[in-house]
Amino acid sequence: MPVTLIDLFKYALLVVGALFPIVNPIGNTPIFLSLTQGLSSQARSSLAKAIALNGLALILVSIFIGTHILAFFGISLPVVQVGGGLVVISTGWALLRRPNEELGGEKNPGHEIGPEDCESQAFYPLTLPLTVGPGSISVAITVGANRPEGSEWRWPLIAGMLLGSAIIAASIYLSYRFAERIGRTLGNSAMNILIRLSSFILVCIGVQILWNGLSALLRTVMH
Repeated sequence: MPVTLIDLFKYALLVVGALFPIVNPIGNTPIFLSLTQGLSSQARSSLAKAIALNGLALILVSIFIGTHILAFFGISLPVVQVGGGLVVISTGWALLRRPNEELGGEKNPGHEIGPEDCESQAFYPLTLPLTVGPGSISVAITVGANRPEGSEWRWPLIAGMLLGSAIIAASIYLSYRFAERIGRTLGNSAMNILIRLSSFILVCIGVQILWNGLSALLRTVMH
């Protein structure tokens, strides 16, 4: 296999390996169902596609120009982690405190929503911070910034990161596209349990992101 193809797959695996555990679309499926209850299957499918495209755009922007955007506004990565961690904690806490009757099942399974409603829900909170949150953005920026010393944006590097980001976006779409089928298979009781656990884990992830940012800021103060 040519060296260029090896590099392409290496960078693609780097993006997938670094981002997939943090994006975790499969683990976010119960929360996606909870936040989109009352939507029809067709609306959920459109929403899943929009979230996947939004997530892909956020990841690519973070990888390729994230460091330049932060430098332009004078924002450090730890500050992004602190602010983003607070948003993630808020989202997880709100879900954790929702009554059980609001988490279970479909209130109106046949309800159709317009495209403008899908668009308003697709970016916030379903894409940011639920799917591609501050942790994912921080990692994506780091992946883009930490390329090998002396390495320019050669085509295997660009193509590999594009391929890896596309794989992440495809996993988001497939997980959310079939979230309703997963929910029917598990049943309301199991889904309620999963939503509570996922919400608690989301709060913990937010606290960890917040602490990572605070620790980095405190180290700069101490030194």
